[in-house]
Amino acid sequence: MDFFETQAQAHRNTKLLVVYFVCGVALLILAVYAAALVVFTGVGLGQHQGHAEAAPIALWDPNLFFGVAVGTLAVIAIGSGFKTMELAHGGSAVATSLGGQLVNPSTTDPDERKLLNVVEEMAIAAGVPVPQVYVLPGEKGINAFAAGHSTSDAVVAVTQGSIRLLTRDELQGVIGHEFSHILNGDMRLNLRLMGIIFGILCLTVIGRVLLYTRSRSSKDKNPLPLLGLALVLIGWIGVLFGRLIQSAVSRQREFLADASAVQFTRNPAGLAGALKKIGGLGCGSKLENAHAAEASHMFFGNGMGESFFHLMDTHPPLAERIRAIDPSFDGTFPELDDVRVDQPAPPASAAPRRAPLPPIIPGMARGPAGAAGLVTPLIAAHAVMPAMGNPSTAHLQYATDLQGSIPASLQAAAREGLGASTMVYALLLSDDEGVRHKQCDELAAATSAGICQETVRIWPEVQAVATQARLPLVDLALPGLRQLSPAQFQQFHAAVQRLVESDGEIDLFEYVLQKIVFRHLEPYFTQARKPTVQYYSLKPLAPDCAVLLSALAYVGQDEPDKTEFAFQQGAQPLGYNAQVPLSLLPPEECNLEHVDAALNRLSQAVPQIKKNLLNACTQTVAADGVIQEMEAELLRAIADTLDCPIPPLIGG
Repeated sequence: MDFFETQAQAHRNTKLLVVYFVCGVALLILAVYAAALVVFTGVGLGQHQGHAEAAPIALWDPNLFFGVAVGTLAVIAIGSGFKTMELAHGGSAVATSLGGQLVNPSTTDPDERKLLNVVEEMAIAAGVPVPQVYVLPGEKGINAFAAGHSTSDAVVAVTQGSIRLLTRDELQGVIGHEFSHILNGDMRLNLRLMGIIFGILCLTVIGRVLLYTRSRSSKDKNPLPLLGLALVLIGWIGVLFGRLIQSAVSRQREFLADASAVQFTRNPAGLAGALKKIGGLGCGSKLENAHAAEASHMFFGNGMGESFFHLMDTHPPLAERIRAIDPSFDGTFPELDDVRVDQPAPPASAAPRRAPLPPIIPGMARGPAGAAGLVTPLIAAHAVMPAMGNPSTAHLQYATDLQGSIPASLQAAAREGLGASTMVYALLLSDDEGVRHKQCDELAAATSAGICQETVRIWPEVQAVATQARLPLVDLALPGLRQLSPAQFQQFHAAVQRLVESDGEIDLFEYVLQKIVFRHLEPYFTQARKPTVQYYSLKPLAPDCAVLLSALAYVGQDEPDKTEFAFQQGAQPLGYNAQVPLSLLPPEECNLEHVDAALNRLSQAVPQIKKNLLNACTQTVAADGVIQEMEAELLRAIADTLDCPIPPLIGG
C-alpha cells in the first residue's frame, strides 16, 4: 500500500464529495422551488377564484426561483459553516458531541490502562504523536472511531463495550483499523462530510419553524405552514442523499482499513474476533447517542443498524469483512452476553515485570544493561520510503520494547502536564556542566525554582534513556502536555525557547524537538489552521528544495567534495522533476531558520511533490552509504512537518 497514493485518493475523494454536494444542493433547490411554486400558486389561485383576470399557472418564475435558490444556499451554507467552525477544534469536538469522556493519561482503571497502552504502542510504531483517547460511557455496543484534521488534533474513541468485551488482541485490531484512517488521510474528509450533512439537515429545522407560523387574520391564507411541511419532507430527502454520500465514501475505505490493521498487527484473528463479537452481541455496534447519525461514516462498525436493502449502510456486511481476512469463516456468529459491560471491572493486578530486551529486530543488538539498552542499526535508504505510512509488525514490536526501555517513573511523568513539561526541559539540558547551570538559571527565571529543581532531579534518568527513545518519549508526553492550561502552555513555550537559545546556537536535536512539540501543540492551544494545498507544481518550490537538500548535505558530510556529491544525489532527480537545476547553497543560506521557512512552504504541496522531496532527502542523507542516527531523526522530523509520518527506522 503506497502512503502517497492513499493520500492522493483521499484528495480525489474530497473532490468527489464536492461533486456529490453540488448535485445534492442543486436537486434540493429544484425540489424547494417546485414546492414553493405549488404552494404559492395554489394560494394565489384561491385568492383570485372567481376573477376572470386570474393569471394562468407558469412553471417558470425567475423571481421565485432566484429567491428560493438564494434562501436554500444561505441555509445550507450557514449550517455547514456553523458545523465546520464547531469541528475546527479537531477530533475532540466529535468525541464530546457523542458523549465521550477524555481518558486521564494517569488512569489506574485496568480497561482504560489497557486501551492507553495499545494506543501508545501503535502511535510510536506509526511515527505519529500519541492521540487523545476518549471512552463513550454507557454505549454497550462494540465500536470505535478516529477523528481530526491531522495527526496534531487526532483522537481515538472507543465505546465502553469495546474495552470491556474485547481482549487485548481484539482491541489492538480495532485500534489498528483506526490508525489506518489516521494515516490514510480519511479523517479530514470525514469532518467535511459531517459539516455538509448538517447543512442539508438545516432545511428540516427551517421547515419546522415555518410549520408553526400563523396568519395575521383568519381571512388570509398563509402559505408558510404548507411550505414548512414541504421543507420538512425535502429536508429528509436531503438527509437521505447525505446518507448515500456517507455510504459511497465510507464502504471501500473500511476494507482498506481492515487490511492495513492486519498488515500492522500480523494478527488477523484479533480483528476478525472483534468483528465476530459484534455479530454475536445483541446490540452489535449500534450507538445510542442522538448525534451518532452525523458521524456514522467514521465508525469502526455500523453505528446505526442495517438499512433497507443495505442501500445506506456506511459499512460492508460483517460477514464480508470477516471473510476478507479469515476465508474460513462459516458465517456463524458466537453468542455474546453483554452483561459484563455493566459490571465493574476487576481490580488491576500488578504489571508483569518485563524481561530484558531481546534483539528481536534484524540489525538491532542488545546494548549495555539499563534503559539505554538499544543500539541504533544501520538503516538502508531503500527501506525508508516503503515504510512511510505503512507500519509493520516489526515496528509494533520495536515500539513495545522501546516503551519498555523507558523507566516507569518517566512514563508516569510524561502522562501529567507539569511532569511532561519538566521531562522536555530535561531533554534540552546540556551535558556540559557550565552550560547546564546557565540553562537552569534561565529555566528558573522563565518558570519557578520548584520546576527547575524537578527538572534537575529527573535529568539523570532522561540522560540514561537510549538516544533513539528520546523523540518517542516526546510523542508519549504530548497527551500530558495538552493538559496544561493556556497560561501554562505559554510559559512552557517561552521556557523551551530560552533553553534552546541559552548557549547562543540551536543544534539539530533542539530544532527537531521543538519543531515536533510545537507543531502538534499549537493547533490545540491556539486553534491554528492546518496549511491548505497551494502548490500543485514543484517548480515554484525549487528554491525551498535547494535549501532543504543543502542543509541535509552539510549535516552528513564534512568534506566539500562529499557534501557536493551528497547534494547532487537528491538534487538531480528533484531538479529533473522541477525542470529547474538545483545548486548547493552556502551554509549561511541554509541554516535552521531558512530550513524552517522552507518546510512551512513545502508543507502546502500536494502528496506527489512531498513524495519526490522526501525521496530526494533520503538519497541525500544516504549518499555515504549510511543513514546516521541524527540524520534519521531529522528525516523523520522533516516528514512529520510534511504530514508524512515515518515509523521508527529500524534497519532493513
